[in-house]
Amino acid sequence: MFVKADFLDLPERDVYLCPAGNQVTYRYTREGDGRQVGRTWTNACRHCALRYCCTGGKERRMTRWDHEHLDDEMRGQLGRDPDRVAERRSTVEHPFGTIKAWMGTTNVLTRRLRNVRTEMALNVLAYNIKRMISLIEIRGLMAAFPG
Repeated sequence: MFVKADFLDLPERDVYLCPAGNQVTYRYTREGDGRQVGRTWTNACRHCALRYCCTGGKERRMTRWDHEHLDDEMRGQLGRDPDRVAERRSTVEHPFGTIKAWMGTTNVLTRRLRNVRTEMALNVLAYNIKRMISLIEIRGLMAAFPG
């Protein structure tokens, strides 16, 4: 199946060019998940030889976030420098994995965004304290505090 990355984006004409050469044109913009999302589709799929590699419906529909170029730019940077992915994996993702393991790989215990933020803040605080103890030991940590 073709994915959106297989379609050539032509922002100056506000269309995508599909792998078969048909234009997938912009139709309207709506708000979805707090973001402005453009909807595009084409009716040329009905007679296209590549239809079954592209869509199961009558036409190919796609959405595009107004700032999707930022996502595309980020993916391009990661593709050019794969070491950044490994660096992120070792510095950023490890704490989240550790905290999730502490939580028993389940959902949060509270409801409502305010309460979930508080619960996660406490988990991150506990992680940071435990990390400091493992790095400089409890004597070093106590010496760092005045008084």
